Amino acid sequence: MDMGCARMQQVGGWRLSPLAMAVMGSLMLPSAYAESQHAEMETIQVLGDTYRNTATKTVLAPEETPQAVTVIDREAIEQRQASSLSEVVRYTPGVNTELRGGAVTRLDLFNIRGFINYQNFFDGLAVPYNTWNLQPQIDPIAIEQVEVFKGPTSVLYGNIPPGGMVNMIAKTPQQEAAHRVAMSTDSDALREVSVDSTGAISDTPLAYRMVALARQKDGQAGDSEEERYVVAPSLDWRVSPDTLVNINLYYQADPAAGIYTSLPAKGSVLHSDQGSLSSDSFSGDNNWNTYDREFLMLGYKVQHQLSSNWSLLHSARYTDADLLQKNMYIDTRLVNDDNYRQNTFDGRHYPRNAYLTDETMAAWVVDTQLSGDLNWGSAQHYTLFGIDYQDMSSDVDYDDTLANVVPDIDIFDPDNNQVDPDSLDFIYQDQHDISVTQTGLYAQDQILWNQWVLLAGARYDEYELKDDQHTLYAGSPSTSEKNIRHYNLAFRAGAMYQFDNGISPYLSYSESFEPTDMDNRGNVFDPSTGKQWETGLKYLSLDGSTGLNLALFELKKQDALVNDPNDSYAKIQTGEIRSRGIEVEFNHALSLETDVALTYGYIDMEITDDPNLEGKTPVWVPEQTASAWLNHQISAGTRVSVGARYVGESQGNATNTFTVPDYTVFDTAISYDLSQASSSLSGAKLSLSATNLFDKTTYSCFDELNCWYGDERNIKAKLSIDF
Repeated sequence: MDMGCARMQQVGGWRLSPLAMAVMGSLMLPSAYAESQHAEMETIQVLGDTYRNTATKTVLAPEETPQAVTVIDREAIEQRQASSLSEVVRYTPGVNTELRGGAVTRLDLFNIRGFINYQNFFDGLAVPYNTWNLQPQIDPIAIEQVEVFKGPTSVLYGNIPPGGMVNMIAKTPQQEAAHRVAMSTDSDALREVSVDSTGAISDTPLAYRMVALARQKDGQAGDSEEERYVVAPSLDWRVSPDTLVNINLYYQADPAAGIYTSLPAKGSVLHSDQGSLSSDSFSGDNNWNTYDREFLMLGYKVQHQLSSNWSLLHSARYTDADLLQKNMYIDTRLVNDDNYRQNTFDGRHYPRNAYLTDETMAAWVVDTQLSGDLNWGSAQHYTLFGIDYQDMSSDVDYDDTLANVVPDIDIFDPDNNQVDPDSLDFIYQDQHDISVTQTGLYAQDQILWNQWVLLAGARYDEYELKDDQHTLYAGSPSTSEKNIRHYNLAFRAGAMYQFDNGISPYLSYSESFEPTDMDNRGNVFDPSTGKQWETGLKYLSLDGSTGLNLALFELKKQDALVNDPNDSYAKIQTGEIRSRGIEVEFNHALSLETDVALTYGYIDMEITDDPNLEGKTPVWVPEQTASAWLNHQISAGTRVSVGARYVGESQGNATNTFTVPDYTVFDTAISYDLSQASSSLSGAKLSLSATNLFDKTTYSCFDELNCWYGDERNIKAKLSIDF
């Protein structure tokens, strides 16, 4: 099955669905009807035989799931020329991306339905995270498609924030040979080369895939740079008609990853009599700005058909990773000290501290699924039983100068070369030996009965975190031990009715479980739990030219952690946060040459039970988002696309005393098949894209001393050759 056919099925399953309300921006997928006209120009690819729908861990498509799911396929990723997961999901309703601005690219940080997500998935398995700074960041070059599963997902995936999850589906080996070499550059001095090659190995039962990338570019802030190298080979072995084995490896080195420092609100988001900052401002120091991450992920999958009704899918991945980080931060506690503000602080010279983290991590993630396709009377049961296991160990060394020995920085006239690394005295030294284990047992039954789709599932989790800490502060040693155990039982249920005209209304209930940590006084927080009711409808016209997803939800998170209004470096546990809203996705083929995709999201989020913050809205949660994306096929080899993204106003700090303004940015993309100019250029394609086309200045904040500028305008060109 070629990629054109695969996409038609995905659109038919509303994997691409988007809808409109008064809209302003989206880069959602083009509609299936228009795409089918251009399928012959696209690289032939399909999802692997071991692929399972993120929302159900079954082969059933998202339209048979009574919960909101958004799918972004490979064509959309390439059209956007996305270089990070955050860029991929920019046009997804209910998702607010790049929470730390455009200059911070070393992590994919976003929230879903208002809840921050640090835990992503790669091919159905959790990407390990050591609870500090070390987490692999998968490059889009290795991703076939991205699936955003909205709402609580703990019944299938364990400890997940209640807003939802993002699962990156890996590229897999194909039987049909296909090869691509690409070169890219952009307005930030990008130098990028990538290779993607797949095919069968002679007449053997083996097929391979090799993906590789090398990238260097200038960072947005100061004199920073970004550098990345990826090698990701995989092999399929058809052992027998009933058994498939996949072996996959992913290696990535990030010798440089821009900056991580923040900026004060005054001079950026807020007015300052001292002047205005620019979007490339840098509050750190070039001599102490290192981010060197390296990781290796080695995995395998075994799929075996036990009988005509039962099959087994076993997946496992081992990760080895390390990180060295050298960074600076504004001394928030000192700036907020009344005596310092009255006698020393002049509004432009900010005190800083230097720190470093040296982190290593080793982790195993395993998931074993037994699925049955059973007929009981007039009902078709897709039954699933599973067990998954995670084991992560990490060593973290943290050193901090603390004592204000680093020169202050004039934020409006910065000197970013003041630090002598050899002269830094780290009076605070902290060592952590961390281990995390989790075991989950889950069961699910998805029933197709007449025109009904019924879903029910349950899961039991055991989670344990241990952290042995050894501290040296001003020459005085101390030790502490953290041991956190959580147990949880989560449920999920839903129902959908599929009318003959393509309309499918649904109602669902789901729960989440999220382990927590300790407060600054050593008290263990209770685990956070989430409960959601969601109703909506999914629609696909009979001719496949129009798709619609509509979801209304109310989600409550109990015992949630939020920023402490009296200490920006600490968290406090609230009684409850409520998030309710609406998400709409719509796509429509206006003609054979033109299609449009629209999205709208509205979130009313409030802390509903807390002695200090009740009635407040958490940071980084815009009330409204919207997007629009229009594709037009000018000729057989030329397509032009334009899009817009609107992000509404959000709160700038925990106490809601200032707001971050809303904004609208515009994007565009043009692709040209060079074979239209000369038959000798068959397989060659030139792509141009621009993000934030009009260079709109945007911001993100979580308090008065921690703000970031959004992406500057970037224009990218890519030449790809398929053969």
